[in-house]
Amino acid sequence: MDYESKFPSIWHLKKRARQRIPFFAWEFLDSGTGMERLVNRNQSAFDEVNLAPRSLGGRFSPDVGTTLFGQEYSVPFGAAPVGSTGLMWPGAELMLAQAAGDNDFPYCLSMMANETPEDVAAKAGKNTWMQIYCPKEPEVLADLIARCKAAGIKTIAVTADVPVSSTRERQLVAGLTVPPQMNAKTLWRVMKRPRWAMETLKYGLPRFKTLEKYFSFDRMNKGTRLVGRIVDGRPDWSYFARIREAWDGNLILKGVMHSDDAEQAIIHGADAVWVSNHGGRQFDGAHAAIEMLPEIVKTTAGRVPIIFDSGIRGGLDIARAISLGADFCFLGRGFLYSISALGAPGADHAYGILRRDLENNMIQMGARSLADLRGPQTTHVSSSTES
Repeated sequence: MDYESKFPSIWHLKKRARQRIPFFAWEFLDSGTGMERLVNRNQSAFDEVNLAPRSLGGRFSPDVGTTLFGQEYSVPFGAAPVGSTGLMWPGAELMLAQAAGDNDFPYCLSMMANETPEDVAAKAGKNTWMQIYCPKEPEVLADLIARCKAAGIKTIAVTADVPVSSTRERQLVAGLTVPPQMNAKTLWRVMKRPRWAMETLKYGLPRFKTLEKYFSFDRMNKGTRLVGRIVDGRPDWSYFARIREAWDGNLILKGVMHSDDAEQAIIHGADAVWVSNHGGRQFDGAHAAIEMLPEIVKTTAGRVPIIFDSGIRGGLDIARAISLGADFCFLGRGFLYSISALGAPGADHAYGILRRDLENNMIQMGARSLADLRGPQTTHVSSSTES
């Protein structure tokens, strides 16, 4: 199949994904929380970031490669951590890991995903990152760190923006559980998606494989409320400091939306700050992440790299984030829309879409390198975003 002409954008893949996966899986992937105003705000705020095209730049191919933590990547973006990834498509984590290894971009596995860091690292190799929440049991934290070291993982991202489980009303109404509870309604929804059903039958129902070592099935089988039952949603800086002491690799604080938190992250030993509002899935009253990026960039003043997610829909949004000071970007839904739409080829296809779109827009701007995207003559943020 000619994926490039039939599914030329993440938007086209999103439409196809909705037709391929069961309702409860779609609601998990696509939903936010509350009235979902922040999901929309993340995207509309990007649309207020305008870039300046340049003419007569001659013929060139832009260099989209970059270096982060001393490692070279082919592109300035990666696949973000998403919990229950295997619910969207069986084995999705391993598909992402294979694509990350083949194409030299990072894949950050969620602690709440459905494959283990060991299995993902076997495919993604040096491009494997691990995201962790803050386990309530200190021995669980210690063992997770030890497992990352043993698997050769060099980068851990600590997610600190889930002080309490958000309601995520659409997921509750959909009756979401992992694994799915096979009642009459769920079975009917699965029967309407025969390809997903067949692949799941072959692969097995999604399980929280990373956590099975520590927690009973009954304790984990709590649907959308899982995070609040097994992790400390309200850690303090001393908790982060303990992780810093135990982990000698790259350590990132993920979920930063305030310049003071960015400063404290640096003080407490973070090697990078990850600007994110959890994709609009946690606190519906927050600013769009792209609105907060310039202030946090100013505060950190180049002392550590700035990573960004929330609201990215394509290469143009990646260019916008970099123009405002981000060093690297991640997106979760985009990669999973593609895998849900296409299966295993979807991970590579999403990478190709994003890379081509970024290159195209850089040529429009006369930007030969990522550094050329930055500068006072490059970006204009409209007054609605500046306010």
